[in-house]
Amino acid sequence: MPINILINGAQGKMGRTTVAAIANEKDLRLVATTSRHDDLTRAIQAHKADVVIDFTLPDCVFENAQKIIAAGSRPVIGTSGLTQTQIETLAAECVNKKRGGIIAPNFSIGAILMMHFSKEAARYFPDAEIIEYHHPQKVDAPSATAKKTAELIAESKREKNKSAVIDAAKKQSARGEHYQGVPIHAIRMSGMFASQSVIFSDHDEMLTLQHETRDRRAMMPGVFLCCRQVMTLDHLVYGMESFLQKT
Repeated sequence: MPINILINGAQGKMGRTTVAAIANEKDLRLVATTSRHDDLTRAIQAHKADVVIDFTLPDCVFENAQKIIAAGSRPVIGTSGLTQTQIETLAAECVNKKRGGIIAPNFSIGAILMMHFSKEAARYFPDAEIIEYHHPQKVDAPSATAKKTAELIAESKREKNKSAVIDAAKKQSARGEHYQGVPIHAIRMSGMFASQSVIFSDHDEMLTLQHETRDRRAMMPGVFLCCRQVMTLDHLVYGMESFLQKT
């Protein structure tokens, strides 16, 4: 039986790309599209949406996610801007409803693998820095992908050394923003789309992991994987790296 999908923010660039691509997915059925002027709750209920993909804006994504959960659907959030407190609130609401949800800093399979390999590399290299490049219209800096990568690097270091203290307070403005103790350099320039390098080093060697996304279509396999996986969940998941182990 097809999964009923509603795309919120369908008039944006990611929304339009998803609308076009979902037509090729036999087990996913697009039942509605909405934008900022529509009543999201009414649309979810009227079209019996199983999953709502949200590609809107940071200033409304939290409210949208709450509406999606309250209306009985499952959120697949691709919008940046949620704070840790908001994520925890949404996680509690999903648990209360026994309903799945996914917040994905990045839907690209290649980007997820880059983050996974970064976590592994962090076990062996003491130093790491992130450089991320995006188009100037991107609203957040650092990107959610860069922050998630930094979180995984910090997690790996803590797992290796239980007594490790991650220095997140270091302030050297020319060295990028320190997030979870990892410097992130955010570059916003015309002519770029999305790219990230994670540079690891030790005394006598360096390792660079780099991923580049050239078109929004690269995100579609990950978006549709999340639509399928969220139907199997009864809680909220932040990041889609665990799903790759099941495919």
